[in-house]
Amino acid sequence: MKLPCLVVALCFGVGVMAGKYSRDVNEPKSSDGQKLEFRIAKLDQVWNKANRMQLSPVRQSELHSDLKIQEKDELQWKKLKVEGLDENGEKEAQLRRNFNVILAKYGMDGKRDTRSLESNHLKDHDIKEGDTFEDPRLDKLWNKAKSSGKFSSEEMLSLKREFQHHKDKTHEYNILMDTISRTEEEIHKNEISALEGDTKEHVLHQKHSDLKQKMSDLNQGFERLRKISREGFSTDSEFREPRVIELWEAAKRANLSDNELDSLKEELRHFETKVEKHSHYQEQLELSHQKLQHVESLGDKEHIKRNQEKYNTIAEKTREMGYKMKKHMQDLSSKISREGLEHNEL
Repeated sequence: MKLPCLVVALCFGVGVMAGKYSRDVNEPKSSDGQKLEFRIAKLDQVWNKANRMQLSPVRQSELHSDLKIQEKDELQWKKLKVEGLDENGEKEAQLRRNFNVILAKYGMDGKRDTRSLESNHLKDHDIKEGDTFEDPRLDKLWNKAKSSGKFSSEEMLSLKREFQHHKDKTHEYNILMDTISRTEEEIHKNEISALEGDTKEHVLHQKHSDLKQKMSDLNQGFERLRKISREGFSTDSEFREPRVIELWEAAKRANLSDNELDSLKEELRHFETKVEKHSHYQEQLELSHQKLQHVESLGDKEHIKRNQEKYNTIAEKTREMGYKMKKHMQDLSSKISREGLEHNEL
């Protein structure tokens, strides 16, 4: 009799929570019946730890989106494994690396985070008063652009987003390099049993190829910033958002046909709208959090309750949009890489 009851309970859970991305399938529960945020235990543990760390609302939202992407990829991998489609363990190694990157990115890998200051690690330097981007090359370009007088206020905001994006990409590169170094140490100690013999060398080669590509992307991104700082924004710029610009530049390098580029350009315009909408919600989330803190300091319980409910609603929406945006970006990156590879093989 217990099995039918379990089935009914699961079906009821799916029906009630339909429409929310974080509860698309069965709402996960712990052994004591408490609701879990993620269906994979280690991801739920990371989320609970992050809540105790008191990350900023926007950073917490970003972590949630990253964990949802990781959850999606791991659940897909489990299906592949059952079907025998990851025999060499390459996908498993990629997922392990992605998880380690998430831990490092949000300061949960047990290491003091100095990577953002290591710049090839991309040249150590002390933070000086007035530094903005933790990289002397970026700071020099930024100060030059600010004092040039060739950018409007709106253009300066756009330029700052591009500089911040490059800083974030540099940080991610350094985290990835650190993660790969630690993975290599584990492999050489024979702590990863799935990676043996030729397979081990193949996976390492793939990791270093990925790292090399990311460094190439960073160098091209820096050259773009240098050109904009010197010449200003082009009047015929296709896009405004750094992530979209990065995808468009990758597409143009991928040897695609004019028709394929036109089709992709239209898709990127839709993606850019999604990115801008997500950024707007992040701003609203931060403002809502500030208001909630102010109301809490006044002590009016009813007022606190209303503002907490509003904050929770905005936080849920921001996480949902963040996941959809990151998934869309993941799909676009895969599409560009796949189509570019197909053309190179012709």
